Amino acid sequence: MDFREQIRWMERINISDMDRVPEWARAEKMERIVPLKELWKYPKIPTDTTQRNKMKDIGSKKKKHAAIRRIVILCIFAVMLLTGGVFSHFGGFGTGGSADPEEFAAYAGQVSEITIPENTRIIALGEATHGNREFQQLKLDVFQIMVERYGVRAFVLEGDYGGCEVVNRYIHGGEGTAKEAVAAIGFAIYRTGEMENLISWMRSYNETAADGDDIRFYGFDMQRTEYSYQFLLEELKSLGHDTAELEKLRDGEDWSVLYDREERIMVFTQLRQDLSERASASDKDQAIDKAVHLADILLQNQVMEKVYEGNFADANGIRDQYMADNTMWILEQEEKRGNDRIFITGHNGHLEQSGTYVGGENKVMGNLLTDRIGKDAYFAIGTDFYKTTCNCPTSSGKRVNRTFYSRDPLAKASSKNGFDVSWLDFSTIPADSSMAEMVNGYIFMGSLGDNPMDGLNGIVFRILPYAYRVWQVPSELYDGMIFVTEAHPISINN
Repeated sequence: MDFREQIRWMERINISDMDRVPEWARAEKMERIVPLKELWKYPKIPTDTTQRNKMKDIGSKKKKHAAIRRIVILCIFAVMLLTGGVFSHFGGFGTGGSADPEEFAAYAGQVSEITIPENTRIIALGEATHGNREFQQLKLDVFQIMVERYGVRAFVLEGDYGGCEVVNRYIHGGEGTAKEAVAAIGFAIYRTGEMENLISWMRSYNETAADGDDIRFYGFDMQRTEYSYQFLLEELKSLGHDTAELEKLRDGEDWSVLYDREERIMVFTQLRQDLSERASASDKDQAIDKAVHLADILLQNQVMEKVYEGNFADANGIRDQYMADNTMWILEQEEKRGNDRIFITGHNGHLEQSGTYVGGENKVMGNLLTDRIGKDAYFAIGTDFYKTTCNCPTSSGKRVNRTFYSRDPLAKASSKNGFDVSWLDFSTIPADSSMAEMVNGYIFMGSLGDNPMDGLNGIVFRILPYAYRVWQVPSELYDGMIFVTEAHPISINN
């Protein structure tokens, strides 16, 4: 007889008639059975079939109610997500107010009307997103103006130095195609028809350029290493430098397991020191200078990756510090050639004149460059959209198109005036105008990087518009801005 049957048996016994209770059933001798005097506290197990069925029905109803509650909760959550998606698609908390359209039209113009102050050394063109055709097209449109009117001969991209050197060789008559050249930069966002058109124009320009008047293509980033390593070996061999140890660092496209990161850092540091010592006593200063820079790029990559593992925020600041260093090196190279200015382009967030990362401690690249050469010598052009359908990555590697609104009152005024693209030079706006109050005060502007748009990140961006809007003072960041009314997604080549 099991425990449950024992309980049922004892329920049928008159509790006062203990003489009939067998020895094994006495509560004081049974640790597993509840004392008889406390049995009244526990619900009786029904012995009648009808009663058992009633209890089963009650249990079944409870399960059904629980299931219904879960379904209701899931439905509410699904409706919230759907509502949030629609909410965000059509501007979130609205597309905001607008600057006065008539006043905006009085000061705005076309991109072709951009003028640069005489003492400018760096012209910076930002992009509000990495995933729109219009912002890539602006790279060519603005650079052509810089080349034709201001004598600029250097195009500098937010891309790795080595990959951009492949492009530089292509525009100087190198083999291959424009599609293959842009693929060498490494980032998917540059494998587009707009970028192919840009470097094809540069190649055509160089074909007829006079000696010393050619255009060069540089990169100021350091996130990829394949081509920088390849070109470093090339430069060292041309200098007759021993490359035996350096060649052991690489195993095909990856770093060799024979060396850990700290050992690679030591190798690059020593190499840089050896090259610097040779430079002063050599007649090949230019070649050594390039080799030193390539060693710097690889060293930067290793140090940055090391910091990324410990503190992501600090790593972003270090990356911008390195990008500023690399941009200054490029400016110096061009000045040695007799060119006073360079043109750089990348995300708005890197090129702002006064920007910092979260916390305000780590300055962005544009802020660092402004400190080094002076605000008067750094001319920053920001961009924004009224509406964008942006090509964004996902964590799986696929890309998707997502629609966003900036809530920028200046971009909205541009849209109301019927401009597809407009240019606003802040220096032309009278100080006592309502437009001046707007460009000198805090407003929302759109800002999308190349972050994954799926999972939790995708949900946040789609239901919380302020996740992709920055609250900034336009005139503190830029000297002027270009507004795109409706930006379309880039199409990435395989």
